[in-house]
Amino acid sequence: MAVSLRNCEELLPQADWLRKLARSEATGLPLRIKLGLDPTAPDIHIGHTVVLNKMRQLQDLGHQVIFLIGDFTSMIGDPSGRNNTRPPLTREQIEANAKTYYQQASLVLDPARTEIRYNSEWSDPLGARGMIELAARYTVARMMERNDFHERFKANTPISVHEFLYPLMQGYDSVALKSDLELGGTDQKFNLLVGRHLQQEYGQEPQCILTMPLLEGLDGVEKMSKSKNNYIGIAEPANSMFANGMCGAQGRG
Repeated sequence: MAVSLRNCEELLPQADWLRKLARSEATGLPLRIKLGLDPTAPDIHIGHTVVLNKMRQLQDLGHQVIFLIGDFTSMIGDPSGRNNTRPPLTREQIEANAKTYYQQASLVLDPARTEIRYNSEWSDPLGARGMIELAARYTVARMMERNDFHERFKANTPISVHEFLYPLMQGYDSVALKSDLELGGTDQKFNLLVGRHLQQEYGQEPQCILTMPLLEGLDGVEKMSKSKNNYIGIAEPANSMFANGMCGAQGRG
């Protein structure tokens, strides 16, 4: 528990996580710990390493970590923290970006002990009927509790229907993977909670969620983000990382 809580923002519900840890110790079965990243750009950035390092700590304790590449969810676009609709990427763009993801994540995670998955494995076969059945398991009222949707609605800013599908599909990933714990930044809390809800809907034990703080981007204003192009990629040369970091610091000054 001490390792789980170290430097994290929230771990919910802690009592459930303690029970999962106790069961894992008693049975010798590792817990399934999931992190999903969408390949919306070719690079994983240093903001992601905050969560990846926590994954590595739990991996070193013997748990099964799952690095999930959101090749399906990338086509929808994560609306988290956004005040407008994100243009969907093409399949070709996503595939090109995904090629580098696992290699870059392996700079932090132990590749020999990491399960790599793509959410198109189970999302593509759902089809129209499956998507309708999944959508029936969550209400519009609950979806509108999400801060960014709520604020956009109040401001008469358009919300596309496909954006409601994103938290549902991310949540369905947890069902498909039978996740015990899902990690993410603080901006992902709503999506992670949807995963808990859907697991209960499908008769599974709900996952716990662990959120980590967000790093500030090079603009000194927004979170570090691929879509905002204010990030430092973890595969960049050291001199480039240093120069970009210094420029960002000067901009904030």
